[in-house]
Amino acid sequence: MPNWLRPPPGGFTADDLDRLPDLPPHTELIDGSLVFVSPQPAFHALTVDLLNNGLHRCAPDSMRVRREMTVTLDNRQRPEPDVLVIDAAAAGDIDGTTYRADDVILAVEVVSPDSERRDRERKPQLYAQAGIRHFWRVEKVDKRPAVYVYELDPATHAYALTGIHHDRLVLTLPFDIDIDLTELDKL
Repeated sequence: MPNWLRPPPGGFTADDLDRLPDLPPHTELIDGSLVFVSPQPAFHALTVDLLNNGLHRCAPDSMRVRREMTVTLDNRQRPEPDVLVIDAAAAGDIDGTTYRADDVILAVEVVSPDSERRDRERKPQLYAQAGIRHFWRVEKVDKRPAVYVYELDPATHAYALTGIHHDRLVLTLPFDIDIDLTELDKL
């Protein structure tokens, strides 16, 4: 049994994700605990591809799109959004394993059966507390993605729902976005 299965006193830290040998891919740190990802259904993978490609197409030159990279929110929080948009200045370190919350413009979570509570409750709470201005939660509705779009309310430091998009995702914030969600049927 690997030694890292036993948490140190006080829990794991964000830096531990880079130091612990042989961690499973896509391991996250939530509240000082390691979270391992289960195999994802095809819907999850296809939706991540659809949003990743659509955001790449729409993103301005000042931003970059990444998938499945961790974000260090603080010493005990290092979640891994399914898709994220970052400031282009933060994209220069191609050997980096994480981004800072200050560099994240949008975090996207595609809800899976094994992560419903984390994706719907805990992760949005953490992203909002870290000041990430835009968050999308994506759910499967009738075999297609439904995108729940949130914006950070600066007065409450919590997300406010600004829209639910089913067939087409058309937004002007954080930049002009137009993604045909029905394209999932062709992937």
